Amino acid sequence: QVQLVESGGGSVQAGGSLRLSCVASGNIWRTYCMGWFRQAPGKEREGVTSIFTVSGATYYADSVKGRFTFSQDNAKNALALYLQMNSLKPEDTAMYYCAAVLGQCRPATMLESDFVYWGQGTQVTVSS
Repeated sequence: QVQLVESGGGSVQAGGSLRLSCVASGNIWRTYCMGWFRQAPGKEREGVTSIFTVSGATYYADSVKGRFTFSQDNAKNALALYLQMNSLKPEDTAMYYCAAVLGQCRPATMLESDFVYWGQGTQVTVSS
């Protein structure tokens, strides 16, 4: 079992930055694909970025490539993941969810149905 807790959301003006955190605890000694999804009101949940905890290999959706950076920090009995979001746009406004699944990530996409463990979400609001 893996528990995920997100933090770091908030409100920012367009062009600003935010850093989201996700602390994963539980059976993190196993290899996991960790991901961030987001869901805007009235829209489907979409995959933003993923990272494979063993290799650090990452995937980014085209909409965030070059602006968002996903990183991890392995600590004793916990894994901290960070989503640095720069040059934020109003269309980045959404609830952001941290997610995890045992095994490698898909190399070129993210599917919500692949992920088993989910955090409660943190809201990001970007004003123009």
